[in-house]
Amino acid sequence: MANLTTKELGAITDQLASEKVLVAKYRSYAQKTQDPELKSKYEQVASKHTQHFDKLYAMLS
Repeated sequence: MANLTTKELGAITDQLASEKVLVAKYRSYAQKTQDPELKSKYEQVASKHTQHFDKLYAMLS
């Protein structure tokens, strides 16, 4: 891992929190909708944000 400045670490931490909220939001939308197409799209978006979260988190390891 490259050495991160305090500012960079703060930005990554903020983005992790944002990605976590987006994952929860789209999973909730997927659970609440009855439309199969929308459900699939919401699940895809949640998955994409999960990938973003994982990549950002890996930067901290």
